[in-house]
Amino acid sequence: MNVLIVYSSPNEDGLTARCARAAAQGVEAAGGQANLMPIARCHLARCNQCSNGWGGCREHHECDGINDDFQLLHQQVCNADAYVFVTPVYWGDMSESLKAFTDRLRRCEATRGDEGVLANKPMICVAAAGGSGGGMISCLEQMERWLSHVRARRFDMIAVNRWNSAYKVDTIHAAAKAMASLA
Repeated sequence: MNVLIVYSSPNEDGLTARCARAAAQGVEAAGGQANLMPIARCHLARCNQCSNGWGGCREHHECDGINDDFQLLHQQVCNADAYVFVTPVYWGDMSESLKAFTDRLRRCEATRGDEGVLANKPMICVAAAGGSGGGMISCLEQMERWLSHVRARRFDMIAVNRWNSAYKVDTIHAAAKAMASLA
Protein backbone atom coordinates (compact mmCIF):
# COMPACT_ATOMS: atom_id res chain seq x y z
CA MET A 1 0.00 0.00 0.00
CA ASN A 2 1.26 3.44 -0.98
CA VAL A 3 0.64 5.82 1.95
CA LEU A 4 1.15 9.55 1.60
CA ILE A 5 2.14 11.19 4.89
CA VAL A 6 1.56 14.93 4.79
CA TYR A 7 3.03 16.90 7.67
CA SER A 8 3.05 20.62 8.09
CA SER A 9 5.69 21.86 10.48
CA PRO A 10 9.04 23.31 9.43
CA ASN A 11 10.60 22.01 12.67
CA GLU A 12 12.17 18.64 11.78
CA ASP A 13 13.08 18.07 15.44
CA GLY A 14 9.61 18.78 16.80
CA LEU A 15 6.58 16.77 17.79
CA THR A 16 4.85 16.98 14.39
CA ALA A 17 7.84 15.60 12.49
CA ARG A 18 8.29 12.88 15.10
CA CYS A 19 4.65 11.85 14.62
CA ALA A 20 5.11 11.78 10.83
CA ARG A 21 8.21 9.61 11.14
CA ALA A 22 6.33 7.21 13.46
CA ALA A 23 3.59 6.91 10.84
CA ALA A 24 6.16 6.20 8.11
CA GLN A 25 7.81 3.53 10.24
CA GLY A 26 4.41 1.93 10.89
CA VAL A 27 3.58 1.84 7.19
CA GLU A 28 6.96 0.30 6.37
CA ALA A 29 6.60 -2.26 9.19
CA ALA A 30 3.45 -3.47 7.40
CA GLY A 31 5.31 -3.76 4.10
CA GLY A 32 3.82 -0.58 2.66
CA GLN A 33 5.50 2.33 0.96
CA ALA A 34 5.57 5.54 3.00
CA ASN A 35 5.95 8.83 1.15
CA LEU A 36 6.68 11.78 3.43
CA MET A 37 5.48 15.18 2.19
CA PRO A 38 6.77 18.12 4.30
CA ILE A 39 4.41 20.78 2.95
CA ALA A 40 5.67 23.59 5.19
CA ARG A 41 8.63 23.77 2.79
CA CYS A 42 6.43 23.91 -0.30
CA HIS A 43 5.27 27.05 -2.02
CA LEU A 44 1.51 26.93 -1.45
CA ALA A 45 -0.70 29.97 -1.90
CA ARG A 46 -4.15 30.23 -0.44
CA CYS A 47 -7.10 29.76 -2.79
CA ASN A 48 -7.82 32.85 -4.90
CA GLN A 49 -11.43 31.86 -5.69
CA CYS A 50 -10.71 32.46 -9.38
CA SER A 51 -13.21 33.68 -11.96
CA ASN A 52 -16.73 33.20 -10.59
CA GLY A 53 -15.38 31.83 -7.31
CA TRP A 54 -14.42 28.40 -8.63
CA GLY A 55 -12.00 28.71 -11.55
CA GLY A 56 -11.01 25.33 -12.97
CA CYS A 57 -11.37 23.43 -9.72
CA ARG A 58 -15.11 22.82 -10.01
CA GLU A 59 -15.26 21.82 -13.67
CA HIS A 60 -11.81 20.31 -14.29
CA HIS A 61 -10.99 19.27 -10.71
CA GLU A 62 -7.61 20.96 -10.77
CA CYS A 63 -6.29 24.32 -9.69
CA ASP A 64 -5.29 26.23 -12.79
CA GLY A 65 -5.44 29.74 -11.32
CA ILE A 66 -2.27 29.59 -9.25
CA ASN A 67 1.12 28.33 -10.41
CA ASP A 68 2.81 26.83 -7.34
CA ASP A 69 3.57 23.44 -5.79
CA PHE A 70 -0.08 22.46 -5.40
CA GLN A 71 -0.32 20.74 -8.77
CA LEU A 72 2.57 18.38 -7.95
CA LEU A 73 1.18 17.69 -4.48
CA HIS A 74 -2.30 17.04 -5.89
CA GLN A 75 -0.79 14.45 -8.22
CA GLN A 76 0.89 12.74 -5.26
CA VAL A 77 -2.50 12.60 -3.53
CA CYS A 78 -3.99 11.03 -6.67
CA ASN A 79 -1.30 8.32 -6.68
CA ALA A 80 -1.72 7.27 -3.02
CA ASP A 81 -3.86 4.47 -1.58
CA ALA A 82 -4.14 5.93 1.93
CA TYR A 83 -3.11 9.03 3.86
CA VAL A 84 -1.79 10.34 7.16
CA PHE A 85 -2.13 14.08 7.76
CA VAL A 86 -0.13 15.44 10.71
CA THR A 87 -0.37 19.06 11.76
CA PRO A 88 0.83 21.16 14.64
CA VAL A 89 -2.09 22.85 16.40
CA TYR A 90 -2.12 26.61 15.94
CA TRP A 91 -4.93 28.49 17.67
CA GLY A 92 -7.04 25.32 17.79
CA ASP A 93 -6.72 24.70 14.06
CA MET A 94 -4.46 23.16 11.43
CA SER A 95 -1.24 24.93 10.47
CA GLU A 96 -1.53 27.56 7.78
CA SER A 97 0.32 25.41 5.23
CA LEU A 98 -1.99 22.42 5.76
CA LYS A 99 -5.03 24.67 5.74
CA ALA A 100 -4.00 26.21 2.40
CA PHE A 101 -3.38 22.75 0.96
CA THR A 102 -6.61 21.17 2.24
CA ASP A 103 -8.72 24.16 1.18
CA ARG A 104 -7.51 23.89 -2.40
CA LEU A 105 -7.63 20.09 -2.43
CA ARG A 106 -11.23 20.19 -1.18
CA ARG A 107 -12.22 22.54 -4.01
CA CYS A 108 -10.74 20.16 -6.57
CA GLU A 109 -12.02 16.90 -5.09
CA ALA A 110 -15.21 17.49 -3.07
CA THR A 111 -17.33 18.30 -6.12
CA ARG A 112 -16.43 14.92 -7.61
CA GLY A 113 -18.38 13.14 -4.87
CA ASP A 114 -17.78 9.40 -4.83
CA GLU A 115 -15.53 9.74 -7.89
CA GLY A 116 -13.00 11.91 -6.04
CA VAL A 117 -9.50 10.53 -5.54
CA LEU A 118 -9.91 10.61 -1.75
CA ALA A 119 -13.36 9.00 -1.71
CA ASN A 120 -13.46 5.98 0.60
CA LYS A 121 -9.68 5.90 1.01
CA PRO A 122 -8.49 5.49 4.61
CA MET A 123 -6.95 8.43 6.41
CA ILE A 124 -5.37 9.02 9.79
CA CYS A 125 -5.44 12.59 11.11
CA VAL A 126 -3.04 13.70 13.84
CA ALA A 127 -3.23 16.97 15.75
CA ALA A 128 0.07 17.58 17.56
CA ALA A 129 -0.19 20.31 20.18
CA GLY A 130 3.08 21.47 21.67
CA GLY A 131 3.05 24.51 23.92
CA SER A 132 -0.05 24.50 26.12
CA GLY A 133 -1.34 21.26 24.62
CA GLY A 134 -4.70 22.92 23.99
CA GLY A 135 -6.76 23.00 20.82
CA MET A 136 -6.23 19.37 19.78
CA ILE A 137 -9.90 18.47 19.72
CA SER A 138 -11.06 21.55 17.80
CA CYS A 139 -8.25 20.93 15.29
CA LEU A 140 -9.37 17.33 14.82
CA GLU A 141 -12.95 18.54 14.39
CA GLN A 142 -11.82 20.77 11.52
CA MET A 143 -9.92 17.86 9.98
CA GLU A 144 -12.92 15.55 10.38
CA ARG A 145 -15.20 18.06 8.64
CA TRP A 146 -12.71 18.20 5.77
CA LEU A 147 -12.69 14.38 5.56
CA SER A 148 -16.47 14.45 5.19
CA HIS A 149 -16.26 16.96 2.34
CA VAL A 150 -13.79 14.88 0.33
CA ARG A 151 -15.47 11.60 1.41
CA ALA A 152 -12.29 10.05 2.80
CA ARG A 153 -12.71 7.24 5.31
CA ARG A 154 -11.73 8.04 8.89
CA PHE A 155 -9.30 5.36 9.94
CA ASP A 156 -8.19 7.14 13.10
CA MET A 157 -8.13 10.60 14.66
CA ILE A 158 -5.24 11.03 17.11
CA ALA A 159 -4.61 13.92 19.50
CA VAL A 160 -1.03 14.29 20.75
CA ASN A 161 0.56 16.73 23.17
CA ARG A 162 3.91 16.94 24.87
CA TRP A 163 2.60 15.14 27.98
CA ASN A 164 1.13 12.11 26.21
CA SER A 165 3.56 11.93 23.29
CA ALA A 166 5.52 8.97 24.68
CA TYR A 167 2.61 6.62 24.15
CA LYS A 168 0.73 8.52 21.43
CA VAL A 169 3.70 8.32 19.04
CA ASP A 170 3.52 4.54 19.55
CA THR A 171 -0.22 4.76 18.84
CA ILE A 172 0.46 6.57 15.56
CA HIS A 173 2.96 3.87 14.57
CA ALA A 174 0.41 1.15 15.39
CA ALA A 175 -2.43 2.92 13.56
CA ALA A 176 -0.34 3.48 10.42
CA LYS A 177 0.81 -0.16 10.51
CA ALA A 178 -2.78 -1.36 10.82
CA MET A 179 -3.97 0.90 8.01
CA ALA A 180 -1.14 -0.18 5.68
CA SER A 181 -2.02 -3.82 6.43
CA LEU A 182 -5.45 -3.39 4.82
CA ALA A 183 -4.16 -4.12 1.32
